[in-house]
Amino acid sequence: MPTPQPTRRHFIAGLSTAAAATWTEQLRAAPEPKEEIIGHGAHRYRVIKDWVTPGQGRNHPILNCHEMVQVNDGRLFMVGDHSDNQMLIYKQDGTILNSWGSSWPGGHGLTHSDENGEEFLFVTDSGLWKSGSSSVRQCGRVAKIDLDGREIFTLSHPMTVGAYEADWNFNPTEVAIGPNGDIYIVDGYGSNYVLRYDHQGKFISRFGGKEGVPPEERLNNAHGIALDTRAGVDQATLIVTSRADNCFRRFTLEGKFVETIATPGAYVCRPVIAGQELYAGVCWSKDKDGKFVKDPSGFVVVIDAQGKVIAAPGAEEPVYDGDQLKPLLRKENVIDHGHDVCVLDNGDLVVCQWNALQTYPIKLEKVA
Repeated sequence: MPTPQPTRRHFIAGLSTAAAATWTEQLRAAPEPKEEIIGHGAHRYRVIKDWVTPGQGRNHPILNCHEMVQVNDGRLFMVGDHSDNQMLIYKQDGTILNSWGSSWPGGHGLTHSDENGEEFLFVTDSGLWKSGSSSVRQCGRVAKIDLDGREIFTLSHPMTVGAYEADWNFNPTEVAIGPNGDIYIVDGYGSNYVLRYDHQGKFISRFGGKEGVPPEERLNNAHGIALDTRAGVDQATLIVTSRADNCFRRFTLEGKFVETIATPGAYVCRPVIAGQELYAGVCWSKDKDGKFVKDPSGFVVVIDAQGKVIAAPGAEEPVYDGDQLKPLLRKENVIDHGHDVCVLDNGDLVVCQWNALQTYPIKLEKVA
């Protein structure tokens, strides 16, 4: 059951008679703030904007919140791009336990890997960040670290293994780990390929790309990737974001295209699979006329195992015309550039927001 939220009436106790009378009079004039519930069907949520209580930023500053994962002991690790504070560690109640990191200035992607009970994180530095009023682009990299931040190895520009030409951009955005430990990197801000390495970092192959492939298979801003084992490990596939095309593409582990999962009107970020459903933050959207909405913009999508969008917290309820999903339209002014969703064991969501005035993640507490 959701934890009851305190109201202003809880704070009258202990006041003097005169003070209590004054508070009571003010309360009669000002009704309790209305609870904000968003979502649809079995995916309705109470909005908790102050999940991280005020004041914690004094010791744990942030710039943009990018991605979050949960490790085996329940802690939540979040990567961002603050110059001196790129990894933040939370309790599930929003308390910040620790923060550290200054070697991933373009901190963007974060993936949890459990290797026979030994846990690691794959941190993706896109190589893109802002410095003052200027933007910086350099080569990105992926680092495998332990939970204390110690680096195991890194993977850098694919030209070093013959996978890219020297003048191709490498600005990776996300990593997925295959059932056998293979590492799949999406170059979402660079050349839009998926790069496959073995568990020790030896290059195997590449696939995808934006040019020279059928339009229905292309990766256009390959922003995220996830391993999908919902049909069983022996039938595992990869779901890859094609954000600029408002969809996900499914591939086999060897890189053969399987299908497209459409999210018209929604610029989806990383796919996150929890149970039988796929969740994703939406960073931007389109309006009812199909025009790009830069700001404010953002919500969450929930997609079932058959590829149907069944809920869109923060947006209008999804509507299908036959098999075709009508464009998703933002409704509530709740989520500001949703960049990632971390699904907790109880079904609550923690949403990381990009370009949201240096605010911490918000929590969506499940009510249905």
